[in-house]
Amino acid sequence: MRLLYSLLIVFFSLTAHAAIDTYEFKDDESRKRFQQLVDELRCPKCQNQNLADSNSPIAEDLRREVYRMVDNGEDDDTIVDFMVARYGEFVLYRPRMAENTWVLWYGPFVLLAVGFVVVLLITRKRKAAENETSSIGRLDQDQQSRLASLLEKGPKK
Repeated sequence: MRLLYSLLIVFFSLTAHAAIDTYEFKDDESRKRFQQLVDELRCPKCQNQNLADSNSPIAEDLRREVYRMVDNGEDDDTIVDFMVARYGEFVLYRPRMAENTWVLWYGPFVLLAVGFVVVLLITRKRKAAENETSSIGRLDQDQQSRLASLLEKGPKK
């Protein structure tokens, strides 16, 4: 039985190791470009995984395609444009600045500004309410002089 478990462990560890792609690059710069591209491009099948981390068959195909394009000497913009044309903006972790992505880029700042204005308005309204309640118990100058004269005269008999 131990022999069976040992064989299963060895077999599964070999299959897990076989999923790692190996590519031979012309130079170290090509290897770095490839790694950077597969780190920045999102797998179209897997949610929130890049091409480097995904084990899906399409990610494997796309890594092979990126390798082919890097090996052919195509620049990064051409490779990214190819991926966007094929799979849409979804493949980019950092979407490009365009009209349809303005909400993604500027939305948090707009929400922050709206929140700041709301907090400012609430603070001013609360401060005005506090000033109004504190002025209710106070007498103005005319009322104070009238009160003083009434106190000097004393109660009517």
